[in-house]
Amino acid sequence: MLEKIKLFANDFLEKTRNKEILLVSHFDADGITSAAILGKALKKLDKNFSIKIIKSLDSEFISQLPKNRVIVFTDLASSHLEELSKLETLVFIIDHHEIDLRYTMPWNLQVINPHLYADGEEMSGACLTYLVCRELVKKDSSLANLAIIGMVGDLMDKKVGPLVNTILKDADLTIKKGILLYPSTRPLNKALEYCSNPYIPGVTGDCTGACALLREAGIEFTAKGYKSLMELNEDEMQRLVTAIALKMPNHEKMSEFIGNLFLIKFFNRLEDAREMSALVNACSRMGESNVALLFCMGNENARKQAETVYIKYKQSLIEALNHVNTNPKIQGKQYMIINAKDKIQDTIIGTVASILSMSALYEEGTIIITMAYNQDKIKVSSRICGREKIDDSKNLKEIMDSITELIGGESGGHKLAAGCIIGKDKEEAFIDLVKKKLDIEVIKC
Repeated sequence: MLEKIKLFANDFLEKTRNKEILLVSHFDADGITSAAILGKALKKLDKNFSIKIIKSLDSEFISQLPKNRVIVFTDLASSHLEELSKLETLVFIIDHHEIDLRYTMPWNLQVINPHLYADGEEMSGACLTYLVCRELVKKDSSLANLAIIGMVGDLMDKKVGPLVNTILKDADLTIKKGILLYPSTRPLNKALEYCSNPYIPGVTGDCTGACALLREAGIEFTAKGYKSLMELNEDEMQRLVTAIALKMPNHEKMSEFIGNLFLIKFFNRLEDAREMSALVNACSRMGESNVALLFCMGNENARKQAETVYIKYKQSLIEALNHVNTNPKIQGKQYMIINAKDKIQDTIIGTVASILSMSALYEEGTIIITMAYNQDKIKVSSRICGREKIDDSKNLKEIMDSITELIGGESGGHKLAAGCIIGKDKEEAFIDLVKKKLDIEVIKC
């Protein structure tokens, strides 16, 4: 696969010589860090480029793409090859999402995607973009650090293969084993109060509950306040894990929340990569994707703006989770449909789905589907609970694709995380089809 990346990079250099470039990327943490990595590399190459961050790729956006520029997609576009092949311009795609392997690439499409190769290594869009950029410019730890942020943002940190391992070595990075609670560099009481992944009943969103849990864990409040996660010794870490496990309905799932904590150099200070990923994601979900991009590009003013937006986002997310907890849901065998309508912003409904899927509230393998209004459309996000020992027969992208084929709309994603945009007038039809589809899936299992 590395040889394919080198060929792709060389082809890119040759075919973009003296050309204007439009870089288009997804608005989540993986997409924005991908755009920042390539943007910083293009700047070093003295290329003439602009960047566009979008929520989703659709036919209308594709039809409006300029004909006089080279178009580059990062963390996007693998499911739109046919439409992109009709453009009268050169298109480069750096993406890790599922792709139709039967499709023959036309003259104007250059694609690098792990799914295309027998030796393809599963990785985030940011990691793939970094590997391409490492061939374009010399190794740069700041670009590698951005790749780590994208990796943890896309929940790919437990699937580290040989190529991603080289990125870890390139980064300015410190790794510590522990509970995946962020920020690991801030006082534990605040980290617990605002933690959403894992979601801890009676603690998340409750400062009194957070302090009570720390007392139960025997972690002392000192003159300097509570320690951070990174400051805990092995015994304190174990007591904290036990105290959190006792709060979980399915405490046997606690092993899913144990892993590597990644500390990276960012703005000349040591930061938790998960916290940086959450901050980048928050800006986009709150309609400030340009702030997120500038933050990743190293803009000091954007850093201050991003931190302010992040505080508001965390409050919105806590409110959204509380809404889910206190309102009716459509529950079936091995699936849950949460139709938030206009009570949760469409920009954070996917995050809510991810949090619930990674919580201990539902059994592993349960499919979570969340819905939220966006003007005359509905944003749908689906996730599978847990990350280990999941039935191979469940493929969320196939489910979303099959439904949008029947009622219309745009779908995308991959096996464990997929979504779609449908018309609001299709709300009931969508729910009925999902229920029928998932009930059949359960019978097949």
